[in-house]
Amino acid sequence: MFQALANVFKIPDLRRKVLFTLMMLAVYRVGIYVPLPGIDQVRLASYFGSVGGGAGEQMAEIFAMFTGGDLGQSTLFGLGIMPYISASIIFQILATVVPSLEKIAKEGESGRRKIQEYTRYATVGLCFIQAIFWYSHLNSAQLVYDDYRWTFSFFVICVVGLMAGSLLLMWIGEQIDEYGIGNGISLIIMAGIVSRLPFIVIEVWNGAGREYDPSKIIFLIVSFVFVVAGSILITQAQRRIPIQQAKQSRGRRVVGGAKHYLPLKVNHGGVMPIIFASSFLLLPSWLFGALASAGFPPTQLWGMAATAFYPGEFTYVLAYVAMVYIFSYFWVSVQFQPKELANNLRDMGSFIPGLRPGKRTAEYLEAVMERVTYVGAGFLAVIAVIPAIVSSYLGIPFGVSAFLGGTGLLIVVSVALDLVQRLEANLVMRNYAGFLSQEQQGR
Repeated sequence: MFQALANVFKIPDLRRKVLFTLMMLAVYRVGIYVPLPGIDQVRLASYFGSVGGGAGEQMAEIFAMFTGGDLGQSTLFGLGIMPYISASIIFQILATVVPSLEKIAKEGESGRRKIQEYTRYATVGLCFIQAIFWYSHLNSAQLVYDDYRWTFSFFVICVVGLMAGSLLLMWIGEQIDEYGIGNGISLIIMAGIVSRLPFIVIEVWNGAGREYDPSKIIFLIVSFVFVVAGSILITQAQRRIPIQQAKQSRGRRVVGGAKHYLPLKVNHGGVMPIIFASSFLLLPSWLFGALASAGFPPTQLWGMAATAFYPGEFTYVLAYVAMVYIFSYFWVSVQFQPKELANNLRDMGSFIPGLRPGKRTAEYLEAVMERVTYVGAGFLAVIAVIPAIVSSYLGIPFGVSAFLGGTGLLIVVSVALDLVQRLEANLVMRNYAGFLSQEQQGR
């Protein structure tokens, strides 16, 4: 391990990428503590800790975990990367149903850049809309100093500040993708989760024997081990499709005929289905609660609907599981193209034994991916609902259950595995022993 870390910094190009990534993440962590002017932070902290019997605090925890922002403190990066994630979802969907966008997406690298440009424009619009909603909520809940409430100056500060912070996060993520190592958006989310873990561990340690009896602590430890082991297992799990290469005659020589396999990942979408589902499920409770607070008839119905979508409630859990499955299959349908894969196999002179190349092979690959995705989505759904269920039925604070035995840990493990694999590939490519090597390789 230590030798592999030393090898990372021996390679100038890889060292620059790692240091650049760390620098960008440091900028993100500094910006997360820059508060917006005019907001009473004492009232804000009290509001999120008391509204809805702690439901507001739970929603703030979920938002901070999956977006890299922190509305609970209303900082410069308060909106996080949620607008960018939402814009990406929108254009991923549109690219499958709008012929013009579908044509652009098939243009290769130039098409990808066009879609990325449209996504940025949509992110600006979503930032503006979400910032206005948050500005209105701050004023309605009286979380702003009296001198700034409903003033144009505070409107400009709040909206422009939140938009600038969110767009800066989007830029940081893209810079990490371009010049650093790893997926920038995923690393930002992971950095936000990891930075909160020490405080959660200290809270459990200080509460041992009082709020946390031995059975709860044991349960948290077992959950931690289960999620780590399960995350590694489901992330690395593959369905291997046997591939036969056709024999070809070249003069007097016969080449080809080798047997290999086509790996299909069980969890093809990674943590993205959970992030997408959580981002969408933040909306119903907030929207219904806002309608109830505004007195929009029927007020009682909106209040019941808002309560039904609080984390841990049956409706929330059911909707969460359904959304995880929907986004798992959606992500597979967008990223996995069986027709193109079957055509590539045919062009390379390879085939699946017992199946005709072309359409029949594509149908088989699609059917196999549907089955393995069902298993992967089921595991993600179980991991996703663990924090809410544990918090509701065992009395463990949501912040603790979310980080030590559920989705937050899954995200950290998955992103860390992806980062290690990227570093491993760079080391092995340069004839260095990597993190996953059994013995040191010579140069």
